[in-house]
Amino acid sequence: MLHPTRPEALDTAVDFIRQVTGLGIRCVLDDDDRAAVVEALEGQVEVGSLAGADQLELVVIFGGDGSILRAAELALHREVPLLGVNLGHVGFLAELEASQVPDLVRQVAERSYAVEKRLTLAVEVHDPDGGLRWSSFAVNEVSLEKVARERMVEVLALVDGRPLSRWGCDGVLVSTPTGSTAYAFSAGGPVMWPDVEAIELVPLSAHALFARPSVLSPTSTVELELSLERDVPASVWADGARTVDAVPGSRIVVRRNQHDLLIARLSEQPFTTRLVKKFALPVEGFRGRR
Repeated sequence: MLHPTRPEALDTAVDFIRQVTGLGIRCVLDDDDRAAVVEALEGQVEVGSLAGADQLELVVIFGGDGSILRAAELALHREVPLLGVNLGHVGFLAELEASQVPDLVRQVAERSYAVEKRLTLAVEVHDPDGGLRWSSFAVNEVSLEKVARERMVEVLALVDGRPLSRWGCDGVLVSTPTGSTAYAFSAGGPVMWPDVEAIELVPLSAHALFARPSVLSPTSTVELELSLERDVPASVWADGARTVDAVPGSRIVVRRNQHDLLIARLSEQPFTTRLVKKFALPVEGFRGRR
């Protein structure tokens, strides 16, 4: 899968496809990507259609973390690992850079990679009458957000059926450890190492004494109830990509998804090292910097 607008994603993917096809590995693409790749290959290499593929072994993504999140929609229910080639900015989920494609070809051909499991979320939005309005999954986070800038939403947060707190706020995030370096991090939540099995609850700009992020059990169920008394438009987002409107009185239920996200890792790079590298954290002290 490719980033839809980056020319370097197409060039790098075509190079990768040529090399792995020469090693006897069949590549398939979804319809959005296939036409451009077929044209770039000029008939030299045959590529199949994703629609007819039922034995996927690996999904390779040329893009950034956003492209990987989009690819998760394909891979999650199939339980196929994702391997990202970073063409974006931070690239927490990506495994290597575009310049490392020769190494990627060899390791894919040799199946020389480990598979890491990441907790994901399942979300349901119920109307005030209890009917199911919408459901989705999230790799990073589920966010309940106000739509109008000038008014706060009033949200009652419950954990495992018990009320935790009621907030007048801009919204509430329910994040995975993977998402703890994304939206939740910007909202003041703690960074969680990806092998931690937990769920993070983060109120957004809450007008309350108790408005700290909370770390919950991975088996917990989080419910967010929008007040019926405040007619403030709100929306629910999954990974900032899939969304639905939430009316007053709506109930948003978030729990652990039955499918984990599988990430292919080509080398053993501790998360601490990745965190320091991606955020350029100062580990040498100011006297040691140049």
